[in-house]
Amino acid sequence: MSLAPRAVLVHRRTEYEELLARHGTHGQAAFFLSSRGRSIDEVVRRHERVAEALRGAAAAVPLTWRNSRVERADLDRFLFGPEDVVVVVGQDGLVANAAKYLTGQPVVGIDTDPGRNPGVLVRHRWTDTAALLRAATGAADRAEELTMVEAVADDTQRLLALNEIYLGPPGHQTARYRIGPADGDDPGEAQASSGVLVGTGTGATGWLRSLWLERGSTTPLPAPRDRRLLWFVREAWPSPATGTSRVSGELGGRQGLRLTVESDRIVVFGDGMESDALELTWGQSVRLGIAGTALRLVT
Repeated sequence: MSLAPRAVLVHRRTEYEELLARHGTHGQAAFFLSSRGRSIDEVVRRHERVAEALRGAAAAVPLTWRNSRVERADLDRFLFGPEDVVVVVGQDGLVANAAKYLTGQPVVGIDTDPGRNPGVLVRHRWTDTAALLRAATGAADRAEELTMVEAVADDTQRLLALNEIYLGPPGHQTARYRIGPADGDDPGEAQASSGVLVGTGTGATGWLRSLWLERGSTTPLPAPRDRRLLWFVREAWPSPATGTSRVSGELGGRQGLRLTVESDRIVVFGDGMESDALELTWGQSVRLGIAGTALRLVT
């Protein structure tokens, strides 16, 4: 007997909740903002819109389903199951934060602040939740498969990301490593830089695009469903021991990029979640390429 579907509502603390956690009461938070020439009213209104969307999305879950909630800060400790339908209530970035912990479960994106969020991944209003849940579990496949990027270390540690993966120093030091193709006998080029970014078509509206523009790259940016990645080295430094001839490229199909660490420590994290990073030390290597898993975004 198969389990009933489970709706997992993913959310994050609002700005208002963060203010209350820091200042204790509404009055103290309001005084803190007013003393700096700002009003708490708009913050409260945004909080109320999020609360309304969460209540509405929860109420739309069928009575025969199971349901659960998880906050962004707890995603790395939450166990998603194969029967789950993930309902992300918030901003586009929250979809990316959840994506790295999924293995093909359908995702519904609910925009809590239309007009303020770009709505690239959270494309729907909470009033559409019931219809989207039916679409997610219906016979017809109503999901777009968005390409993801993965990093696999030589000790089997693995990291997934929807927008981009960054590899670099944990602070403001210089990262030293050797970079080259993942397959073949090419030893790669020794480099010193502030890090390497490998991004997808979904990430092509953010950090990846800024590097692409800065370099004046003529390689077309990938679309979210393209099985193609772009990578850029940030601020590579030329010296007698380090080069700058391999600072950008494209990965498609089974192609991979290999980075071998030649400094004390390098961190590898995805979609801005540095709190959930891989840590690599001198001599370790990591392979980057297109992930076998895609984000299934319900439309």
